[in-house]
Amino acid sequence: MSAQRAELGEFLKARRARVTPEDVGLPSGGRRRTPGLRREELALLAGVGVTWYTWLEQGRPINASGQVLDAVASTLQLTPVEREHLYRLAEATPMRLPRTTDCASESVFEEIVEALDPLPAVITNTRFDIVRANQAYHDLFHDWHQLPCIHKNLLWCIITEPSAREQLLNYDTEVPYLVGRLRSAYGEHVGDPDWETDLERLRSICPEFAQLWSRHEVAACTPRLRRIRNPIAGELHLTVTELAVTAHPDLVLYVETPADDETRAKLQLTRGTATAR
Repeated sequence: MSAQRAELGEFLKARRARVTPEDVGLPSGGRRRTPGLRREELALLAGVGVTWYTWLEQGRPINASGQVLDAVASTLQLTPVEREHLYRLAEATPMRLPRTTDCASESVFEEIVEALDPLPAVITNTRFDIVRANQAYHDLFHDWHQLPCIHKNLLWCIITEPSAREQLLNYDTEVPYLVGRLRSAYGEHVGDPDWETDLERLRSICPEFAQLWSRHEVAACTPRLRRIRNPIAGELHLTVTELAVTAHPDLVLYVETPADDETRAKLQLTRGTATAR
């Protein structure tokens, strides 16, 4: 069984456990040993064979058409991003086109992000490793990168650096979202040694991440508000926008823009903190 098929099985089981009989118009049937739908119930509702679905969930190398997967996805009440994740793991959609660098070179990224100053901006890969960041970003998030890192990584710093947890006021919604984005990207990197090593290391040092990762939740790109309590500027409200770097499918540009006039005025108070300390 390939790593990708194993991931498909775990994803299906996690999503099946999330759907109750009442959600799909079935009687609860009294006390159940496990949460969610039984395999037999899901197969019946989706119009597929119980044995076939069991094999799919077990990660066996069986073919699954888009029509059948769509029926399973509808029964599981998957969101669009979850449905895409399912198709990718089941190898029912075309593979991503090869990376091209014809449109842009990584050497110009630094100039691009610096041109966005005074807006904090950072380019990461889909694993959240920081590729380039401008000075406004370094100034605003200086305290979030105090512990020695194997590599500079947004998610690692947020969940392992104590000051980040204290300063990110909507930590409880931001971190699950980032883990969901990571899980979505992981569908294209199942079995990649770099990814697997990083994930194993993060699971071992952070039980919180391990618990969130085990939920198999995936998230789509969503503009969102980030609330930060900066030691100098006070509370800041920033809208986080994610922009795809088309020439490099593994890269994403994140830009933080003030969500209100008060934040816009106070953002300048964060400047120079990275060099002053």
